Amino acid sequence: MEHPIAGRIINLLAEHDFWFETFDHEPVRTSEQAARLRPGYTMGQGAKAIITRIKIPFEGKQFIMLVFPGDKKFDEGKVTKVTGSKDVRFATEQEVGEITEGIKPGGVPPFGNLFGLKVICDESLFTNEKIAFNAGRTTTIAMNSEDYKTLVQPEIVDIV
Repeated sequence: MEHPIAGRIINLLAEHDFWFETFDHEPVRTSEQAARLRPGYTMGQGAKAIITRIKIPFEGKQFIMLVFPGDKKFDEGKVTKVTGSKDVRFATEQEVGEITEGIKPGGVPPFGNLFGLKVICDESLFTNEKIAFNAGRTTTIAMNSEDYKTLVQPEIVDIV
């Protein structure tokens, strides 16, 4: 059974009367696999969501979500500069599961706000009118990128 987060996001989109479409597919872990299963969408339209742990001097460790196009990688130097952190690392699979109530890496949607995470989004994602992302391992949701900004209110900066 798919993770309940897909239903939460779909309900949120419907409540705001925002356009969206969904695709059900086999479980995927990578952006490349996901892009092949999304008819009409490029890998660059994929909103890759990565949970990272950062260490900020005098504040300690915290988890944040980075969101960027699926065909790109984040730049660790840019992330440390934007966040004021000394160290950035990927959250472990166990940490991701604890934060997201059981979602596995590859299925984390870019709605960090639903998990109590700060969301930092690369500005290049918004060159796309529509974005698509996994919401659990077997559901993809596509929506307008401007509506995503409205619902998530990410910090939008250059991180790739």
